[in-house]
Amino acid sequence: MSTELPLLTADDFASNQDVRWCPGCGDYAILAQMRKMMPTQGIPREKIVFISGIGCSSRFPYYMNTYGIHSIHGRAPAFASGLKCTNPDLQVWVVTGDGDGLSIGGNHLMHAIRRNLDINIVLFNNRIYGLTKGQYSPTSPLGKVTKTTPMGAIDNPLHPLSIAIGCEGSFVARSIDVNIKHLGATLKRAADHKGTAFVEVYQNCNVFNNGAWKYATDRTTKSDTVIELEHGKPLIFGKNRDKGIRLNGMEPEVVELGKGVSEDDLLFHDEQAPEPSLAYALSRMRNPEFPEPIGVFRAIDAPKYDTEMMNQLAVAEEQKGSGDLAALFNSGDTWTVS
Repeated sequence: MSTELPLLTADDFASNQDVRWCPGCGDYAILAQMRKMMPTQGIPREKIVFISGIGCSSRFPYYMNTYGIHSIHGRAPAFASGLKCTNPDLQVWVVTGDGDGLSIGGNHLMHAIRRNLDINIVLFNNRIYGLTKGQYSPTSPLGKVTKTTPMGAIDNPLHPLSIAIGCEGSFVARSIDVNIKHLGATLKRAADHKGTAFVEVYQNCNVFNNGAWKYATDRTTKSDTVIELEHGKPLIFGKNRDKGIRLNGMEPEVVELGKGVSEDDLLFHDEQAPEPSLAYALSRMRNPEFPEPIGVFRAIDAPKYDTEMMNQLAVAEEQKGSGDLAALFNSGDTWTVS
């Protein structure tokens, strides 16, 4: 009898639930690329779990034909941590948003990344609270006028990749909802990584914050406003690929090629650098002064919390034997309450 797994398709990962996001929402593109990527792994559906908190992005588990948990606002990383530690054979995905993940869930997100469990976190960033109808979020830019900031936001925005790299993230990447080829490849890289993979996706909320990332998606501008990171290659961009990024000391600067500047003078991307300073510097490059990078900022091997925990449990069991809860509960002084 053959033990080979049946070949799955993207349709096999589509649940029987009606997808209910607003027409034109960027979430549809992310869902489509996730479903398309899943069969390439050769992992059975019963070994995959999607966990979400609260928000538009958090409908995601309903639309994947895998196991799923629709959990508590901001606490999806905590659920994922517990699940991965108790059942390390599962592939665990956290789907969150800029509000769910960076506001009430900011602390959980930060500690999941620094612990480097073998989980995947995808953060949809549309710079707004969509589910609750258009309030400003932790990533909304200064001056953003919303229902809760009628005179303009005065909070300094958070930058997800800077946070992830600052937490020593072992895999940190960014993609864009409508750049479907790049998005699919980035999700695949995240899935293959051993350790916490953090992916920010620029996602458009066409109802409450339409065009938030237009400069990065408009065909007439994106060649000058976006730079695609490739490991081992120089940072070159522009419609004619005649501009690049080089370091002036530790500060990046835009230069024109051919005016005393060659490709060898540019910054070459090293996603495997153990020291995260350059990856952090790339995460700080912002439109309009710089093109914004997409791709993998960092991909390194580092100790994984779930693996180290299982190793400690194995050592403890070898030294002390299997635990006995009944014996533990009845040890020492006990009382009978009638």
